[in-house]
Amino acid sequence: MGSTTPDTRSTVPAGRPTTPASRLPSLTGLRWIGAMLVFGFHVGTMHVIADPGIKVVSDKVFTLGLSGVQFFFILSGFVLVWSARPGERWRTFWRRRFAKIYPNHVVMWAVVLLFGLYLGRAHDPWVALTNLLLLQTWTPRLGWFYSINTVSWSLSCELFFYLCLPLALPLVRRARVGVLYGVVVAVPLLILALWPAQHLLPAADRWWFTQVFPPVRSLEFWLGVAAGELMARGRWRGPGLWPATGVFLATWVGCATLVPAQLWTTLLAVAYILVIAAAADADVRGARSPWRSRPMRWLGEVSFAYYLVHVFVVTTVLGQLGRPRGFPGWWGPLAAVGFLLLNLALAALLHRFVETPMMRLLGPRRRPAPAGRSAGSTPAAAAVSPPEPHSVAAQSPSARPVVVESPGSRPVVVESPGSRLVAAESPGSPSVPSPRRAADPLPLP
Repeated sequence: MGSTTPDTRSTVPAGRPTTPASRLPSLTGLRWIGAMLVFGFHVGTMHVIADPGIKVVSDKVFTLGLSGVQFFFILSGFVLVWSARPGERWRTFWRRRFAKIYPNHVVMWAVVLLFGLYLGRAHDPWVALTNLLLLQTWTPRLGWFYSINTVSWSLSCELFFYLCLPLALPLVRRARVGVLYGVVVAVPLLILALWPAQHLLPAADRWWFTQVFPPVRSLEFWLGVAAGELMARGRWRGPGLWPATGVFLATWVGCATLVPAQLWTTLLAVAYILVIAAAADADVRGARSPWRSRPMRWLGEVSFAYYLVHVFVVTTVLGQLGRPRGFPGWWGPLAAVGFLLLNLALAALLHRFVETPMMRLLGPRRRPAPAGRSAGSTPAAAAVSPPEPHSVAAQSPSARPVVVESPGSRPVVVESPGSRLVAAESPGSPSVPSPRRAADPLPLP
């Protein structure tokens, strides 16, 4: 019989000042861009386009598309630390994340296994069980970490991140600003250090260690956590959305054409965090953002389901049509567009009939966030210095409240354009409450 003692452990110190919950719609829209990077990369690896002249162009554009997973890991850390609810128990946090990722995973796991049985393909029961439990990335054995629905390896990593975050979050909350910036600087350097470090391992295990092993991939997650905490405190200093987008595009083109492969993930980690933080800041300030439109928000909402279905759908259709090497001529690009639309339709169904209802059924009820405390009512509040221009706490006086919604999402709070409300204080006030609360993040891929 379980203990009757109340569980007082929480993911966030109860004394931390808060503001009501809201969403960061630009980050939702950016999720679709990340999913398209991964899809474009897989169009090449799955040989959808057979014509060499066209394929070389497609491959050049999406050479770095696999880094879309890196983008999602960084984004996940950023949004989870931004949206952590004060006083929330560990088990409540874990239950919410379980309800987000596991139903879609189980459905696709079953679909892949059943279709394999229909085709007469047998799967090792232990491999299937390990995949079902999202433990497949903890072994370097070939055929295990990329198994069943192969893209689920990233969910195995995310599960590890989710288990760690509530334990680490109290330390993150107490960390000095300089320490958080130290993490932001150190993580790209640690990623760079993986290149020489991998040679300490057998050659057969190097890909698994650098690309799949959860503790190593968590570096990107912790980068997002540190930046998200700085943003929540109003202490992030970075370029605006358009300069950050320019940095990203220049980094992408430079890496695809000139920069040695050893530097790709390091430079892209920097570019991704700049874009993520700038998009969040644009939402907070109500600045223009191309990622905040209703179509982009909807695409972002279904992008998790899209990621889970796309490899299985493409490989299955190619196999059933007898086109393992793709389509010739311009039929190749047309097939890629067709696969994009087919996957989108299936993802919409999975999101509508599995992901959304299961989150409501399995997830904890979301109670309204506590009302914000007055500035200086706690030591944490008093420690937050007034924001500078372009910080997340700098709100436009003319900002009008709006309701931010996404298809299939739970009701959200009316706040400042695009995201969250930050209480404005009179000039000379001693402190500004740190902004907080956002939507449930996509755990992808």
